[in-house]
Amino acid sequence: MTRPALVGDIGGTNARFALVTPGAFDLHDIQTLACADHANLDDAVNAYLASVDGERPIEACLAFACPVHDDEIKMTNNPWRFSKNAMKARLGLDNFKVINDFTAMALGLPHIPDEDLVNLGNGHSEAGRARLVIGPGTGLGLAGLAPSQRFWIPLSAEGGHASFAPVDDFEIRLLQWFRGRYGRVSIERVLCGQGLLDIYTAMCEFEGHDCGLRTPACVTEAARGEQDTVAYQAVLRFCKILGDATGDAALTLGARGGVYLCGGILPRILDILRISDFRKAFADKGRMSPYNADIATWVVTAKWTGLLGAAEALHNEEVT
Repeated sequence: MTRPALVGDIGGTNARFALVTPGAFDLHDIQTLACADHANLDDAVNAYLASVDGERPIEACLAFACPVHDDEIKMTNNPWRFSKNAMKARLGLDNFKVINDFTAMALGLPHIPDEDLVNLGNGHSEAGRARLVIGPGTGLGLAGLAPSQRFWIPLSAEGGHASFAPVDDFEIRLLQWFRGRYGRVSIERVLCGQGLLDIYTAMCEFEGHDCGLRTPACVTEAARGEQDTVAYQAVLRFCKILGDATGDAALTLGARGGVYLCGGILPRILDILRISDFRKAFADKGRMSPYNADIATWVVTAKWTGLLGAAEALHNEEVT
């Protein structure tokens, strides 16, 4: 029997692990561990492996929500840090690949079924053209995917750290609010869980309301039932800004193969996203509006896209 390989998708909050037959995509023993419960990566990996049966893997591909080009890996939104070479030795691995989490998301796209894609608006996907994957969660991930004759080629990027560009008077005021709190304002500052809470807080301050909601989850919950008017407007604005930023990224990449929206936030606000100005903002690009209006946008509802991408990367010769 072939020894299973370890795949993982590690973000700022959660570490997701699974085992997979090398060269296949039959994920099993999927578990989600809270990063805060573990002092470091090897502690989390060893806790996971101790809970599953079978031989210990000697191959692994792990995806991380941070830059991964150097040997020293430092997570952006949690305190974990490690050396790739040292970690390979500590875990007893013969083959250890480390990739960006949205590189994994991009590589996972060809392996998810159509029923896990929710279409937003008009547009279509051209076969054989570049795809864009983007999504807000603890941070904002972004990556591209390009076809080749044998494999999909991931285009790793840190586009979430590009500068936030307001496009109307309200967003200029919002930028000033964020700048006063954080200094430089990246897209990720606005388009993440904390960013959603910040938009809500800023709106409350602008309108003289009490900021009664203290977590992003509370904001999305109150917005879904329209129990809180400011929360509802904050989520609508979040979706609109996401449309602006996603449209810019689609133009930059030339994502005629389609845009795929991932992350933990969007499936929870899907009904609001549908009626928001997301598609209008996505296509509102002046002379290039027809170009963007013709690009399909999808929400990915599959739970384990990053794990599938890590399984793809394990033996994808284009991923080093």
